[in-house]
Formats: sequence, C-alpha cells, structure tokens
Amino acid sequence: MQTDFLVIGSGIAGLTYALKVAQQCPDKSVMVLTKTQSDETNTKYAQGGIAGVMDTDHDSFEKHIEDTLIAGDGLCNRHIVEIVVREGVERIEEIIEWGARFDKESDGDYKLGKEGGHSEFRILHHKDVTGKEMERALLASLAKQKNIQLISHCFVLDLITQHHLGFLVTKSTPDIECYGVYVLNLASNKIEKILSKITLLATGGNGQVYRSTTNPSIATGDGVAMVYRAKGRIENMEFIQFHPTALYEPGIRGQNFLITEAVRGDGGILRNHAGEAFMEKYDKRKDLAPRDIVARAIDNEMKVAGTENVFLDCRHFNKEKFIEHFPNIYEKCLSIGIDISKAMIPVAPAAHYSCGGIKTDEYGQTSIKNLYAAGECASTGLHGANRLASNSLLEAMVFAHRSYLDAVKHIGEVSFNPGIPDWKADGTNHPKEMILITQSVKELKLLMSDYVGIVRNNERLSRAMKRLDLLYEETESLYQKTVVSPQLCELRNMITVAYLIVKCAGFRQESRGLHFNTDYPGKSDRVQNIVL
Repeated sequence: MQTDFLVIGSGIAGLTYALKVAQQCPDKSVMVLTKTQSDETNTKYAQGGIAGVMDTDHDSFEKHIEDTLIAGDGLCNRHIVEIVVREGVERIEEIIEWGARFDKESDGDYKLGKEGGHSEFRILHHKDVTGKEMERALLASLAKQKNIQLISHCFVLDLITQHHLGFLVTKSTPDIECYGVYVLNLASNKIEKILSKITLLATGGNGQVYRSTTNPSIATGDGVAMVYRAKGRIENMEFIQFHPTALYEPGIRGQNFLITEAVRGDGGILRNHAGEAFMEKYDKRKDLAPRDIVARAIDNEMKVAGTENVFLDCRHFNKEKFIEHFPNIYEKCLSIGIDISKAMIPVAPAAHYSCGGIKTDEYGQTSIKNLYAAGECASTGLHGANRLASNSLLEAMVFAHRSYLDAVKHIGEVSFNPGIPDWKADGTNHPKEMILITQSVKELKLLMSDYVGIVRNNERLSRAMKRLDLLYEETESLYQKTVVSPQLCELRNMITVAYLIVKCAGFRQESRGLHFNTDYPGKSDRVQNIVL
C-alpha cells in the first residue's frame, strides 16, 4: 500500500492533522491507522477541558504563558510556550467551527473553568467529557473527506528507515529517513508494509507501564518505542505526571476512572483519613497547586497514615450544579455506592501524562526526516518538567496544525522508496503459553509503580534497571522465536519506554517538577534537557 500522508493514531492530534492535509491537498491520499476503534484514544478520556485565553477582559496571553512557565519548573522552552498560547485560541475557534460544542452561560458566553496552576478562569469544557466531544466533531468532519482512508485494528510494528535497506543506522547517522511502516493487520493477521512520503506519529501516551493509570489499555508508548528503535531522539522521559485524583476502587488495576481537576477548580477540598484539609501544609495555593505538588502531597499523606487513598470532599456543592457539570463523575460514584452530597470521594494519584517523548522542533519535525510527531507522544518544549492542566489538547491542535503547514510545504520534494523489502518472519512459531507475556506485563507494571513512581531514589532506580534488563532479555528471546502479536509488541514497547523513563531519571541528579529524587532533594543550578 502507498499513501502520500500517513497518520498513526486517531486522537485529536492525528485527526486534526489528517483533516487539514486532506483539505489542503485534495489530490493527495491520506491514511489514518489506529490499533483499535477510531475513537479509542487518550483524547476520549480527557475530561477537564482545553485552556485558552478567551476572556481578554480579565485574562491575557502573558498570564497564560507565565502560568505555563511556573508549572514547568524552569524547563519549558519559552518560545514554544508563546507559540502554543498565542496560536491556541485560533485552533480552539477552528474546532468550534468544525462542530465542537463547549458549555455556555445563559447569556451565550462560554463557561470558563479554573484548574490547578491557572491564575484565571480559562478552561473551556463540554460537561466532563471534553475530549470525547472534540473527537466526535473531528471524526464527523473527517467522514466528509473523500481522500482520507481510516483503517482501524491495524497495529504498527516499526518505522521503515535505511536500516531495512541493509544500511547500518546509529544515533549519529546523518539524515535518517522514514519511508513508511510495517503493520500487523488484525483483520487478516498478516504483516503488510505501507509506504508513505510523510508520516505523522500521534500515538498518545504510555500510562500502561504503571499499575494504576487514567490511560486506556492502548497507551503503551508505541510511538516513542518505535522512534527509539529507529535511532531517533527521545527527550525528558523521566517527567511522568501522576494525576492527583483518580477514583480509588480497591482491587481495580489497569485504567482508573479520572476525577477531573475541574472538581477542585469548582471548590472540591482534599482531606486525609482524619478529615483534615491538608493541602495548606504544602502550598499556599492549596488544592489548586500544580499537579506535581498536589500528587506528592497526597503521596506523603498516604505514606504517613499508611492508607491507600485520601478523599475529595464535594459535600458542600450544590448537587444539581454538580450533576450538570460532572454528570459522568456523579454517575460513576453513584454506581459504586457514593452519593457525593453525603460522602467524600476516595482518590489516589495515578499515572496520567508523559511530558517527555519524541523530540520535535517548532513544526513537529522529529530527528528523522519526513517523520513528524504531535500530541502526547511528542516532546515539544511546552510542558517542561510538569504540564499545566488542560494544556495538552491545546498543544495537540497547535502542533498538528504546524506539522501540517510544514508537511504540505515539503510533500512535493519527497518520493516513495520502491526498494523496501517485505517483513521477514521465517522460522517463527506461535507462542506456547500467553502467560509468558501476561506475567511479564504484570512484573513491569509492579516494578515501575514501586520503584519509579511519584518519589524516587537511586537505589530504587538501580533495582528497576536490573529487573528491566532481565525482562528485556526474556522478551527479545520470545520475539525472535515466535510470530508477532499485539500483546507481545506492546510488551516490547512498554519495556522500551520503561527503560527510557528509568534511564532519564538516573541522569537527572536533582529534583525538578514531576521528578523527585530523595537523594537529590534540591534543584540544580544547571537547567538541562535529558536527550537519549
């Protein structure tokens, strides 16, 4: 198969980019690949909203820029922050034109929420399913484009580069080029090659490397792992954001239900098991401090008390207004026997967002030619050491747009490479026992949660790396001997991502933003990005 523009991932970044290149280049072919259904993405689970300076009477670009820089703890690229904040409003207005519906006041103005780290009310939302609503609008617009082919249940195995033509490719190889991808078609169970002139990775996050995460099961870091294997540059993987308030349900592992930060923005109060509102002990902004501070505070309260959760108190809310703004949260809590007007919501931190990822420039171009990245899989320089709440959907749209601008400018200079060989799978058998894969996944999640969580130290990181080495050897041996499957490939990708997180964490000999190492509790005077 051949396509001019190849998009891997169907979240907000991938769909925005696909729609734009298809409209701009009606004579070109656009193909979107997704490994499950087209709407099963991290975008779908983004509850809170999208940040943008819509109320210029009270807010300003400068305030949003400053809030982002403060949250990023000295590691944001100011130029990128200014680009995203200033261009973001236009992108929001664009998706509104495409049909996205954000909640409005009775006078027609948009309802604007406030979340941790924001100095003003600037979060647009659609109840508590903002991401899902934005994705709905994009998929509806996409369906009208005749030159877009959306293929679901298609698992991308690897990027095709000079390596597959027999050349030795290393990190120092100049001008590594992407010619397309190898994919496992889950419908036919065959491995196919798809050649492309330009490829965009929009593969989302990697929360599934942890035992508790707000991410769906698909968030296994596939894009980051593929780029690392292709010798592309990866940056700042140690900065894993733990959302402070995932719903705590005893025995639930995998994907945890998210209690959006907007609940605290509306006045929700965090309390420990003694009923004390504890956030004032940790930060003057109390419950609306940035996420890294709130997550560490909750982690400390849990460890001191020996408990597995704290509580979010919403009993003082107007019940009707809560149901209007957070209908899904209300229903979910009720389904497990919690009436938010009478009982507090049990919450605990869960892996939520990767601030690092595939290193890109200001147009989304990676270190590999003709390969772009946008959304959570990319490290653009916006988030620094800690993402400001509701900046992720904004970043995804801004860099999808910028990648589109650059891609259409260069598409005429790129041609297909006809010499790409087919995937070789000679001499491999079906695995005798799936437990070899499923048990390794459990081990990986456990070691990452216990050793590389909210608080780290050198001994824990060392232990994590030793265990990862063993998992890597066992899994690579299995990969060489058996036919590929999504389960095996996801395990390989998660091990790679976990290795990158631990490696970057070991290099950062300080505590900054989301990375807190008890052996280096202070910040270094030298502000640096960790690039692998």
